[in-house]
Amino acid sequence: MCACFGLKRDASYKYQAREIKRLELERQVIQIVKKRRKSLPREGVRKMIRSLDIEFDKANIKMGRDTLFNVLRAHNMLTLRKKYSARTTNSLHRFRKYKNIAKDVSVTKPNQIWVSDITYIRTLKGFCYLALITDAYSRKIVGYDLSDSLELSGCVRALNKALYQAKNIDGLIHHSDRGIQYCSNVYTQILKRKHIAISMTEENHCYENAMAERVNGILKDEFYLDQTFMNTAHAKRATKNAIKLYNEVRLHLSLNFKTPNMVYKLTA
Repeated sequence: MCACFGLKRDASYKYQAREIKRLELERQVIQIVKKRRKSLPREGVRKMIRSLDIEFDKANIKMGRDTLFNVLRAHNMLTLRKKYSARTTNSLHRFRKYKNIAKDVSVTKPNQIWVSDITYIRTLKGFCYLALITDAYSRKIVGYDLSDSLELSGCVRALNKALYQAKNIDGLIHHSDRGIQYCSNVYTQILKRKHIAISMTEENHCYENAMAERVNGILKDEFYLDQTFMNTAHAKRATKNAIKLYNEVRLHLSLNFKTPNMVYKLTA
């Protein structure tokens, strides 16, 4: 066969050896990636290659981002993003709407700005609603609550959890959309009693609360909160686990490949 194609035997053997080595390398990489994705099933490649540095070093593997992309693409292991369209904001109400005082603030420390939002979680019996409060500096979810209605109580419980864990909230700004839950007298009075400044989206546009929207998307895209759960109890267990992984394990590009917990604890 070598004579037929005008090749030397040693060249053919070297090619076969390189191919065997390449396939073995891919097998090792896929095993390591599968292990990582047991906890972070939809982690993107850019963050994954940073989080796998230690594992790759142990296995004596040297692989760049583009090569890892190609390997995962060949094995149909690249993550896909979904688009969502569910309305959780009702801004047609009688309560006062506040100005957006957070848009021009340069965030330099934790507990300077908290962003809040509500997203839906599907169950076989209907929707649940997840109220989230995220620290804008560290990206840590500092408070959350999952309930089976859009009533005010879920947002209040999330806020109380955030306040309970915070050590210093001097100068804190609470930013949200203009939904009835955040504009209600009960919610705003809690903020005022704690001397927390109130900020809201003026144009009722998602871009003015982009970080909160982004956190919603991450929880659904990367931690499978976009699936349909059996019931509220099942959804609550999944939500608790997803937020724990988000805060303690998931690396953020914007945090120089650190976790929200690391940044929050180091600088709070």
